[in-house]
Amino acid sequence: MYYCCGLTDKGIMPHNEDALLIFRSVIDEGSSEQTLDAPFIAAVSDGVSGESSGEVASRTCLEMLSELHYSSRTDLAQELLSIHERLAQKSAETPELRNMQATLCGIAVDEHGGAVSFNVGDSRLYRFRGGRMTQLSRDQSLVQLLYEEGTITLAERRTHIHRNIIFPAFGNLNTPPKIDIVPIEGGLCYGDVLLMCSDGLSDYISPLDMEEILELPASLPERLSMLVKKASANQSKDNITVVAVVYTGD
Repeated sequence: MYYCCGLTDKGIMPHNEDALLIFRSVIDEGSSEQTLDAPFIAAVSDGVSGESSGEVASRTCLEMLSELHYSSRTDLAQELLSIHERLAQKSAETPELRNMQATLCGIAVDEHGGAVSFNVGDSRLYRFRGGRMTQLSRDQSLVQLLYEEGTITLAERRTHIHRNIIFPAFGNLNTPPKIDIVPIEGGLCYGDVLLMCSDGLSDYISPLDMEEILELPASLPERLSMLVKKASANQSKDNITVVAVVYTGD
């Protein structure tokens, strides 16, 4: 069994371009929690800044993903690429949605408990295990590339003027995304928390802050709410979305 909960908040923005998926449920306002058997998918999506109709892109991307009946036999790369193509087609055919794009970061757990992560853009996946927070996804962004090249430092990556420039995302009309699909090393152990979030959270809360909050003796929804409030207190200038998945045992 798996316990999943999520929260999305528009923050200081006039509307919410984030959305979250837990199994078949897509929400772009408020919170959701479910107890699930495998297989299932959970994910977050963020409309790309500077492009049109980000809120439509993120929600549509997750609605398409919610239709996928995932299993160990699923060609996940092909299914995700198909979602990109359908989103791009909808964008091309509708003038007011022209070039709408969205990030996508999530996990897929098959019927045997095998888990993989998938990522396009700069939303993130972390694992909280034994009191330590570890980032499992790799940002597909210009500043990540500069950081890996040694051109900028970790501190500069967080404040760089081009930190919002990401590589082609879902729905890009010119270039298909490069979808990172990676088995989650060690799988999900009892007590692990897999945490997915948009950059409205990860850009304004350090892993140390996340560790301190997730260690608190409160319910998981309460701790996710604390993370969102902490990001807001740190003057997050974006929508804030977070989803957590916990393996609770057979």
